[in-house]
Amino acid sequence: MRVILLILGMLLLGAAAPPPPAVLIFSHTTGFRHASIEPAVWAITAAATARGYAVTASEDPALFDDAAKLKGFGAIVLVSTTTRLKDPASEWLTGARRDALQAFMRGGGGIVGIHGAADSHYGWDWYGRMIGARFARHPEGTPKGALTRAELDHPSIRDLPMSFDTVDEWYWFDDIDPRLRPLLLLDPASIGEKGANPRPIAWAHAFEGGRVFYTALGHTSAAWSD
Repeated sequence: MRVILLILGMLLLGAAAPPPPAVLIFSHTTGFRHASIEPAVWAITAAATARGYAVTASEDPALFDDAAKLKGFGAIVLVSTTTRLKDPASEWLTGARRDALQAFMRGGGGIVGIHGAADSHYGWDWYGRMIGARFARHPEGTPKGALTRAELDHPSIRDLPMSFDTVDEWYWFDDIDPRLRPLLLLDPASIGEKGANPRPIAWAHAFEGGRVFYTALGHTSAAWSD
């Protein structure tokens, strides 16, 4: 999807410093496995590589076993890294791996969360606060929705039109951090949902010394080859 590639590309460009840091694209799942993961990994790898970034794509949770393994990365992209809501055993960020991710964030690292990354690690409060919200539900199907860009000067949305339509699976969220300033908002009426209040779809925030960007877009495989 041009929208997602633009968001990710602008985020990476905004964080760039000579030489550009390495990026970890991580796509391990123990919950619902999105068919779009492989196309997303390919598309994000291509976008980052074109901008001079060294890219590592992995599904091995052992990369989080020790904080030292993450020190070489400037950003970690979590591509729909789901776990199961009612199964704590499905959570792979446990023990020392939690310590490693927290050290990465507190050391000034960047996290990009995509779509199902919000549907993950329900037993770890810190993770939910890092992402900024928890997945609650989604309306059926992948209808075309109307998005509005926030009136904020942020590199991820700077070149987007003020409003546009796109097809996706639209997430509703619980436990949204009230301090978040959404970057993209969905008109619920555009997909046949009740309610007049726009729904947050993407945001960015500073968190414990690091940077976090999240987008709920990216469910369909076709989106990544548009």
